Amino acid sequence: MATFLYKLGRLSFRRRRYVALLWVLLLGGIGYASSAAPAPPADSFSMPGTDSQKAFDLLDERFPAASAEGATARVVIRAPEGEKITDPAAKAEVKQLVAALGKGSQVAGVADPYKANAVSKDGTTAYASVTYKVISTELTDKTHDALTDATDKTRAEGFTVETGGDAVQAEQEMGGSAELIGIAVSAVVLVITFGSLIAAGLPLLTAIIGVGIGVSGIAALGSVLNLSGTTSTLAMMIGLAVGIDYALFIVSRYRAEIAEGREPEEAAGRATGTAGSAVVFAGLTVIVALAGLSVVHIPMLTKMGLAAAATVAIAVLIALTMIPALLGFAGKRALRRKDRKNLAKPAAAHSAGDAEGAKPNLGTRWARLVLRRPVTVLLIGVLGLGAVAVPATSLELGLPDEGTSAPDTTQRKAYDMLSESFGAGFNGPLMVTVDTGGAKDAAAAAKTVSTSLAKVDGVAAVTPASVNPAGDTAIITVVPSTGPSDHKTEELVKTIRSTTSGLEADTTSDVLVTGQTAMTIDFSQTLNDALLPYLGLVVGLAFLLLMLVFRSVLVPLKAALGFLLSVAAALGAVVAVFQWGWLADIVGVDQPGPIMSMMPIFMIGVVFGLAMDYEVFLVTRMREAYVHGARPAEAVVTGFKHGGRVVGAAAIIMISVFSGFIMENNDMIKMMGFGLAIAVFFDAFVVRMAIVPAVLALLGKSAWWLPRWLDKVLPNVDVEGEKLHKTLAPSSPAAEGKDEQERELEPVRG
Repeated sequence: MATFLYKLGRLSFRRRRYVALLWVLLLGGIGYASSAAPAPPADSFSMPGTDSQKAFDLLDERFPAASAEGATARVVIRAPEGEKITDPAAKAEVKQLVAALGKGSQVAGVADPYKANAVSKDGTTAYASVTYKVISTELTDKTHDALTDATDKTRAEGFTVETGGDAVQAEQEMGGSAELIGIAVSAVVLVITFGSLIAAGLPLLTAIIGVGIGVSGIAALGSVLNLSGTTSTLAMMIGLAVGIDYALFIVSRYRAEIAEGREPEEAAGRATGTAGSAVVFAGLTVIVALAGLSVVHIPMLTKMGLAAAATVAIAVLIALTMIPALLGFAGKRALRRKDRKNLAKPAAAHSAGDAEGAKPNLGTRWARLVLRRPVTVLLIGVLGLGAVAVPATSLELGLPDEGTSAPDTTQRKAYDMLSESFGAGFNGPLMVTVDTGGAKDAAAAAKTVSTSLAKVDGVAAVTPASVNPAGDTAIITVVPSTGPSDHKTEELVKTIRSTTSGLEADTTSDVLVTGQTAMTIDFSQTLNDALLPYLGLVVGLAFLLLMLVFRSVLVPLKAALGFLLSVAAALGAVVAVFQWGWLADIVGVDQPGPIMSMMPIFMIGVVFGLAMDYEVFLVTRMREAYVHGARPAEAVVTGFKHGGRVVGAAAIIMISVFSGFIMENNDMIKMMGFGLAIAVFFDAFVVRMAIVPAVLALLGKSAWWLPRWLDKVLPNVDVEGEKLHKTLAPSSPAAEGKDEQERELEPVRG
């Protein structure tokens, strides 16, 4: 692989104008296609095979007039203090409001509170349900304005009016500047790392082009493949981070090759062949982990994973082709001015000067510190991450609802008003469907089911059944006594489902439970059930891939265990902030609540890929030194000397990119941004920079042990480019001595 990438790098360097033009044209073409494409659809949670999804599909088929997929709004009205909503004057005002809400071409219907029994027992509060003919993303500004104007007019008469539902327009705060913050911080880190504006600009430019192509492609195919706006945001988050990092590694290796005296074209080829091989492997791990989310069998999660994986694949291709092309334009200007002046000196004087004033860099000093106190560093790292992981034992999964919205939003106020006046469970009613399989006795069957459900503990009310025109299907609304996110509500759903078998036998019908609350419970349960198998798949894959790369058993085992430790600590931090409310004001968490159901499994997939990135880029340098004859401790120091600064910069860049998304108004994106940022911090700076060298120091030569029979079976993927170094003749006087030394040490290669 290294030899092929070496040739690809040189070809891209020579044909730089054509390569750069090709990528720019591709960006322009896909960008144009995305601008002409329809708006992306809203997020949808479908879970094929679950009871709630079966019931939802049944309702969509048997009750088409109910606009099951249309947007809804629930307008809650409370009379002025001391008055009743049933007073004649208040009643007249509410009827005017209902009439105003019913106007508009997109309105399917409005339920009059007085006819729909939607008045609280104390007579102070009522609500009107508005249904629309289209989904929320297709509502026009005129429709939104009509809803706002109607409620404002009633509010001006002294009534308290708040609105909930997906038809209500969410307030936008960030306006897409999260990625700009990440890019700005990344630019500063790159300039400090490289000391050159040109070298710093290359990773940023290629990452922006790669993300632009990926996100534009998602937007262009959004309506066809049902890819939501959230999918684009997550793809942008991950694509931007890995795009900068992959380019950073290749540019850094190019500068090192130039510093050794090689010509720019040769340096670009070698950088692409060596660092590029690691980029391919690292990118492959991220792609496999993200694409592996499809095993969960939740369409939305599958689409998010595949879209993000496609963006990562584009980042890898750009790093391998466009970076060498741009290096062709930059030449030696990718180096600092000081380094360019040193290159102009005679080789002997240059070498003497280096030997005279050589000072160990930060990576070297840190590695030596860890090697002196490996047990202490290991204990501090493991115990520290273990302590941070403790809150993860209290992890509660769920999906955001209006009860987790900011307290000052109209959605949250409407939610609280309904809870106060109608009961906590009113915000999360359960819908029970009774399907008689074509027989026209659904009404009688539903009556039997209703009578039985009313006796179940935890049920506050059961409304009369609604029967479809064909008479073969009925809907029963069951109101729990507890709120949607309450654990008792989940137990109630399980209890109802456990009693349906007997009811089905008595009524000769199929009885299913659905509704938003039941869908949320099923969604969380599906992800819970898939978490351990997916984790096993990811860890097993990590072990096998790293065994191929490092020709070792213990190094992959150490990497997999370190990955599990960093994920556990990151989940603990997420629970502490978003569920317990620690540092909530700093992070911008308006309302602590359950952790997003998909957060753990999605974070496992992404962090796995990123953790393997740092493992590969750091430890391959160590293995390269070891097989060239260095002692185990010296190999660790060499790895940090050449890779520590670059890996540290790459981690800071990723953290800054992910942290920018913490400021987004979308709860899911905010949580993802925080979780990924803290996970990268733990994995890069605690696991890879501290625990890894400490473990390798304690293991010594045993770290690189591999049974002979296994060594013969495993293919050699040559990530370090050993075969490339063997086939290439010395290309410069500066490199000649080094290559001669490598040939002398050839017998010790393992």
